[in-house]
Amino acid sequence: MILKKNYLEKLEFDKILDLAKFVVKENFKHHSNNILPKDYEEDVHSIYKEEVNYFKDSEIFVAKDYLGKILGSIRVLKWNYIDVLPLQKFFGINPLIVSENTNVNNIFHIGRFAIKKEVRDINLFKKLMVCATVPICKHKDNIAIAECDGKLLRILNLLGIKTTILGESINYLGSETIPIYINYEGLKKFYNQNKSLVLDDILSPIRETVKLPKSIVLNEQLKNYSLV
Repeated sequence: MILKKNYLEKLEFDKILDLAKFVVKENFKHHSNNILPKDYEEDVHSIYKEEVNYFKDSEIFVAKDYLGKILGSIRVLKWNYIDVLPLQKFFGINPLIVSENTNVNNIFHIGRFAIKKEVRDINLFKKLMVCATVPICKHKDNIAIAECDGKLLRILNLLGIKTTILGESINYLGSETIPIYINYEGLKKFYNQNKSLVLDDILSPIRETVKLPKSIVLNEQLKNYSLV
């Protein structure tokens, strides 16, 4: 039985494995009729390793019921310009050239978004998205990149989040996954309309800003490069 009431919290480091299991199982539940592939534990291990590596630069938010079971999750990562992001690994897209804005302040990656299949609560969806968009909406020159399935992309657009598709989709964790880009202008309306859903005490500032090294600052020539 899924309790209707839920609460948000930041996930601690020692619970990352729980997150990885939740994300993988829920993705396959949503897209593969509850059938887990034989090698699904490899996906769990891969996500676990990746999130352990990202943890120092990220915030992971989870919604739980009052039994402590995870109902939903999302992670926002402030890119350090060193770690390899899924956009690079799976799509071959350089995060430095996804934006037409050559004065990018910070690049964020949104990932690990999942909601338990049995939960039908649009406010939970909105709360998790607000948690991820808070640091992005702190500066007009921040941008976000993500990889999301087709259904999620349609919902984001219906909620007023303006996205730009960056390349062809691939199959990942049982679903069609599409690389997207979102800037401050595309997020601010949704954020301003829904930020009241989330308590301030869960949204402490993400870790200190990582500055873009001068050696890789964008120039006009880079904007003409292929994204894929």
